[in-house]
Amino acid sequence: MSEIKIHELPPNTNCETVPILKALAKASRALGELKGEVKKIPNSQILIDTLSLQEAKDSNEIENIVTTDDELYQAAVDENITSVAAKEATNYADALKFGYNIIKTKGILTTNDIIKIQQRIAPHHPVRKIPGTVLKNPRTEEVVFTPPQNIKEINNLLNNLEIYINTPEFHNIDCLIKMPIIHFQFESIHPFYDGNGRTGRILNMLYLVQQNLLDIPVLYLSSYIIRNKNDYYRLLQEVRTKSSWEEWIIWMLVGVEKTALETIKVVNKIKILMDDYKNEIRTNFSFYSHDLINIIFKHPYTKIDFLERELGVHRNTASSYLNTLARHGLLTKVKIGKRNYYINQKLFNILTKR
Repeated sequence: MSEIKIHELPPNTNCETVPILKALAKASRALGELKGEVKKIPNSQILIDTLSLQEAKDSNEIENIVTTDDELYQAAVDENITSVAAKEATNYADALKFGYNIIKTKGILTTNDIIKIQQRIAPHHPVRKIPGTVLKNPRTEEVVFTPPQNIKEINNLLNNLEIYINTPEFHNIDCLIKMPIIHFQFESIHPFYDGNGRTGRILNMLYLVQQNLLDIPVLYLSSYIIRNKNDYYRLLQEVRTKSSWEEWIIWMLVGVEKTALETIKVVNKIKILMDDYKNEIRTNFSFYSHDLINIIFKHPYTKIDFLERELGVHRNTASSYLNTLARHGLLTKVKIGKRNYYINQKLFNILTKR
């Protein structure tokens, strides 16, 4: 297929049709509910650390990079884990947190910021300068889309996208409608040799935070895309070939609504479990502290090193705390290689059985 012309934003179409506005109302309501539920978790960093890894796993799976939940969580706490797929997932989670810090610090997202985020996902795969990149149907090897090939055009489109992201008056529509437009444009520019899809999905979340629709990046659309992968690629292509913006925007808004409602359930389950652990540990043990709860909920896999460092206690003391919790059934002690891990199995189940 010959190169399809990708036009600068904003799109030359009505992005506020009645069907779009109906989908927008539902998505906005669900997103607002999620924002409120997240506030009920005392330390929101817990959600970033736990949920981002599942999003990383799902986002990588879209690119056919598959890892198990156990490998994923082990790799996040042990740099010696050799699974390439698990390392890819932890890179994605790190890139998400890096981007979140950019938004919280600067309030804007530049092209250079996007490049830095992508470099954490796919190091050594810079902005494309050499023509020849095409997107193929993985089953038939048919070329379905040829993105812009000229580096000058790629840079012009990225500069235009930067303006669109950071300048509300550039396209005076609801920012939640803009998110699918931004995602389409980035995926169609396809500026890098690798990591475009994963970077684009991170941009979705960062944009919602930038626009104050969420306080932290916890709306992860990758699971929705996996369940509807054929529709995702079909609709992207139909915007390119038929300018079918309405169906694409509505599909993404439905994804926001469904994912927000699903995430609310996960957040509530985590909060209930945290409250149960607080009561159980406070009632039965003298070493209860908020910091201890944060550690064992920050990540399903806990190490003695975490308590030693974050509680400021001796290694023997940290070991005693964790072994006591394991004997009481609150954690599960496992030995992997030469290292002991203490797994919050109930938290693990919430995160992996969504």
